[in-house]
Amino acid sequence: MRIAGRSLTGATFCYHPFMPLLEARNLRKTFHSGQSALGSHAHVDVRAVDDVSLTIEQGETLGLVGESGSGKTTLGRMLVRLIEPDSGSIAVNGQEILGARGRRLRRLRRDMQIIFQDPFGSLDPRMTVEQIVCEPLVIHGEGNRNARLARAAEMMRAVGMDASALARYPHEFSGGQRQRIGIARALILRPLFIVADEPVSALDVSVGAQIVNLMRKLQREFNLTYLFISHSLPVVRYLSTRIAVMYRGKLVETAPVEEITTSPRHEYTRSLLAATPELEISAEA
Repeated sequence: MRIAGRSLTGATFCYHPFMPLLEARNLRKTFHSGQSALGSHAHVDVRAVDDVSLTIEQGETLGLVGESGSGKTTLGRMLVRLIEPDSGSIAVNGQEILGARGRRLRRLRRDMQIIFQDPFGSLDPRMTVEQIVCEPLVIHGEGNRNARLARAAEMMRAVGMDASALARYPHEFSGGQRQRIGIARALILRPLFIVADEPVSALDVSVGAQIVNLMRKLQREFNLTYLFISHSLPVVRYLSTRIAVMYRGKLVETAPVEEITTSPRHEYTRSLLAATPELEISAEA
């Protein structure tokens, strides 16, 4: 059985209910440095992602947790081709994306977007909010300015902001508002899959909770699939369907939320749970 749908890019697609939306196999990434910490000029290799395989189902949120330097961000950026892996494979909706180039890669990228960690550094201060949110439409040649502006206004309302904000600049907004603008930019092409790279770590707890609830609401409204990267296990536990634990470049455990929080198998997962305070997030966007 196949289920027909329409990607928000306008393209019609079919997906199998038992085929994951995203499937990554044996991903590896090593970064090279020309100088060691001891000052010698010997090459130092840092294996950021070491033979990682994962699947993400249509409509789910896979939470990716781990300490700083565990390889979470590198893995997330590889999945949307912002960083090229050294080896492995990535298929989105059944299409292998690592060999894609030129127009084919551009088409595939419409369905894969990223929300960045830093709402202050990820928005160009020289651009208006309209220019920032509409930039993906311009890059992909969608519509005239009036059509793009109408789409941008729709996205701003979807993230809880007034369309009048489009005429202003990023410095005029708070951190939480800037992150909403970044989310609107990620949504403007109506993607299938979004990597959220620690989107609340730079925000106050209360503001971060609002953003998490917003992402939950948008997932329902736009049928989104998330990889939600965080070092905060309570936030991941609240938002996710399954949790994957990353440690020193490897996925050491992946399981449904209930299973991983009540019966963790790996020692590192147990230590994360033991060190994690409870966090209350009310269900309000």
